Parts: sequence; C-alpha cells; structure tokens
Amino acid sequence: MQINLISDTVTKPTKGMLKAMMEAEVGDDVFKSDPTVNKLQHKIAEMFGMEDALFFPSGTMANQTAIKIHTHHGDKMFCDKYAHVYNYEGGGAAANSGVTSHLIDGQRGTFTAKQLQEAVLGGRSDIHTPYARLVALENTTNKGGGTCWDFEEILKIRKVCTTNNLALHLDGARLFNALVAKKESPEQYGEVFDTISICLSKGLGAPVGSLLIGSKSKIEQALRVRKIFGGAMRQVGYLAAAGIYALDNHIDRLAIDHTRAKIIGAALQNCALVKNVEPIETNIVIFNVIDSINEQDFISRLNDAGIGLISMGQGKLRMVTHLDFKEEMLESLVHTIEHI
Repeated sequence: MQINLISDTVTKPTKGMLKAMMEAEVGDDVFKSDPTVNKLQHKIAEMFGMEDALFFPSGTMANQTAIKIHTHHGDKMFCDKYAHVYNYEGGGAAANSGVTSHLIDGQRGTFTAKQLQEAVLGGRSDIHTPYARLVALENTTNKGGGTCWDFEEILKIRKVCTTNNLALHLDGARLFNALVAKKESPEQYGEVFDTISICLSKGLGAPVGSLLIGSKSKIEQALRVRKIFGGAMRQVGYLAAAGIYALDNHIDRLAIDHTRAKIIGAALQNCALVKNVEPIETNIVIFNVIDSINEQDFISRLNDAGIGLISMGQGKLRMVTHLDFKEEMLESLVHTIEHI
C-alpha cells in the first residue's frame, strides 16, 4: 500500500468530479464565454460576499497577481517570515512586481496587529525607504503547520491597514480548512480583505486551479495581469467544473482530514525517534526527529514502508492528510510509526 502524505495536492479527481468535468459546457474563457468558468467565478464571489472573481491555473499566479495589482515597483509588502508568498513562490514579489518584503517575526506563520503597527511606524516612508502598500496574510499557514489565524486579530490588522492606507490580501490556499476548523464563514473574510486567493487543488481535491476574489475594479486589473503572466486559458471549463464540484461536495469532509492528522500526531508523540510534534489544528503535521538520527534516514525508513513525507528544512518534517488518505491507510501508517 502506497501512502502519499507529501502534500494535499497529490489527490486525484473522484468519480463524481470526473463525471462533472466530462459533462461540462465550455467556451473560450479569453472572451469570457466559458459558461462553467463564469459559473465558478460567480459562485465563489457570492460565497464570500465579494463583487467578482477570476480563475487561475495556480495559487502562486493568483497570489502574484494580487501583489502586482496592489503595488508598484519599489513598494513594500508586509508578511510573516514563514509566508508562502515570500518563501515558496520563486521570489515572485521581487521578480514580477519589484516589491520588497518586510518580514515580521511572528508565531507559526501568524503575527499580531501590534507587530504590524510597529513595523509600519518603524518604516515610515521618506526618500530612503520604500512606500508601504500591502499586507499579506496566509490562512492556514503552510510552514506554520496548518495554523489558523485568530479572526479577532485579523480584524485588528484590518484597522491598522485602514489607518495606514495599506491593502490587505489573504493567501487562502487552505482557507476552507481554517473555516471548518474554526467554524467561521466565508462572508466574514470577504468583509475584511481587499483580495483573497482560494486554492481548489489542495484539500478540496480538484486537479488544477485557484481563484482570486475582490472588487470588480481589482479583478479587472487582475484579468490583464493574468494575461501578462501567461495565465489566459481557453476551454478551461473542464477544470472549472472540478472546482464547482469541490465547493459543493468537499468542504465539510475537511474535518475528517483534521481528525486523522491529530491521530497521526498522537502516534508520532509516542514514537521514540520523534523529539517533538508541533500543535495540530488542521491537516498538516510538522515534527522533528531526535538529534541522534538523521532526518533523511527517518524519511527513507518511512519511504521503504511505502509512506511519503517531506522535509520543510530546519529539521522540520511534514505530513499532510487529504481526500485520498483513507482510513485503512491511517491504520497502516500508525502501525508503522509504532513499530519503526
């Protein structure tokens, strides 16, 4: 039995999703005439109570487009030191938008409004410093181990942004995991953020695609940037149909992934080769092995047992539960950890 816990991006479309894809009505999306794409964009915008949305081939492109429409070359973006937009998007903020990233030293990918306020006040713009334009949050935090933001803290951050004329973007690659875990609503987030990116190909189980949500004017700007980035697509309704199916069928079941992640975490805590397991809120499990063994050796041992996981660097190992990780796989994994 092969068990792939490298990421929640490894899932395959379900039979129901494949059926929806094959039956999709399509058109040319560059001319805004793909009815299934239009339906998906309208659906997600309505879900979050925002004006408009745009379909992208990847979450990175959606995030990088958001950064570009909120900033100008030479501007500054505030984000956590663990932020995906800084660590895992190929330096896109600098390469695509000429943006400097001001990294905030938060906790597991989240920071406080007080920390943001201090960072803003400490870098008041003059001829020597970049203009402060944008704050980017990530929920859940990837490198932070699936941590969910405290929504009350987000509201405080929104006030700092409003006071200092800063745009607020949310990298919501795993936002639905946070919504399920915290029992929050999409509308709460739509009221706070200027733009939100939503990934369909992680916990929601679609094969490809992300969405950017925002005002009509921002999405109109995003449409042009997506073209510049090479993201304009034609009969992409086949992929949009998968996204619609995911939103209709795969949100509530994310709670199952969260439960299974906690069971894995408990097994790891009882494993003699594991030094510590970080707190588990959603579907990401991050842990460290004891100092006397090499983390690559530990990975190899699990690989030999048919279990895939990944290193996050700095001694952190990661497992991610997902749609294709079934109960019998969980039992096999726990057994392996107990006897490794």
